[in-house]
Amino acid sequence: MAADGVDGGGAPASEPTPAAVQATAPAADARSAAIIAGLEAIQPRYVLMLPSGTLRSILEHFLQASDVQTFPVPREEEGIGILSGLVLAGQRAVMLIQDNGIGNLITALATFPQAYHVPMLIVVSRRGGLGEPNSIIHMVSGRIEALLEAAGFRYFQLDGRTPIEAWTSTVVRAHEYA
Repeated sequence: MAADGVDGGGAPASEPTPAAVQATAPAADARSAAIIAGLEAIQPRYVLMLPSGTLRSILEHFLQASDVQTFPVPREEEGIGILSGLVLAGQRAVMLIQDNGIGNLITALATFPQAYHVPMLIVVSRRGGLGEPNSIIHMVSGRIEALLEAAGFRYFQLDGRTPIEAWTSTVVRAHEYA
């Protein structure tokens, strides 16, 4: 499972962006491009997704890709079932969600794919931080690592601690060792 800061997150797109945040916009584009490059290297046949503003450019990329079938999933746990079936059928597939959906998929992930060692890559965007107006984001997103560790799930993070140059290869390795 990947947790990252793709497209920045935080304030809704309709609000004016402070000058300090605007200065980091190219980094958000670079992060999205690195994730896209990593996913392209995996060559997924299917990309499952829950709509997310923080994953917008990645979602748009795969929606426009002619060799990839993309489809929305209504809930994270339903995505786990579909993703598991695709992987078991020998298909390359990934799922893109937002971190506040982790709580929805824990039981589904623990009772089937983890228990039966079904390898899967789920790219999870991060939200929250200063300026986040949605209180549930603070409650769930701030505790994601603790939830994943308590459930025994393997995950990695792509953030400021990882050089952007390493993001693409990290995504590829995550898929290889899922």
